[in-house]
Amino acid sequence: MDLVSLTERLEKISIGYGERLGFERDPDWFLLKLQEEVGELTQAYLQHTGRARTKGLSEEQIRDTFHQEFADVLCQLLLFARRHQVDLPAEVDRKWLCYEA
Repeated sequence: MDLVSLTERLEKISIGYGERLGFERDPDWFLLKLQEEVGELTQAYLQHTGRARTKGLSEEQIRDTFHQEFADVLCQLLLFARRHQVDLPAEVDRKWLCYEA
């Protein structure tokens, strides 16, 4: 998966989301939305590990939601990085992949 082209696709979707719901995607929104998604991932994790109410969901629904929340966090992180002109592939190379043997 090419992160740059994925991020551009996500940006178009996010713009449409903001327009449909009538809000401005200002600089704060990107961080707050990322935080919201991390919170939802945390909730899904707690359900998945049996440490939160299931709210009537089946094990399969809980697992599916848990997996989908990872996508939400990743997509919002990519949008937040784009907003701040962070070249994530370059930063991953610089911060993580430099330790490859």
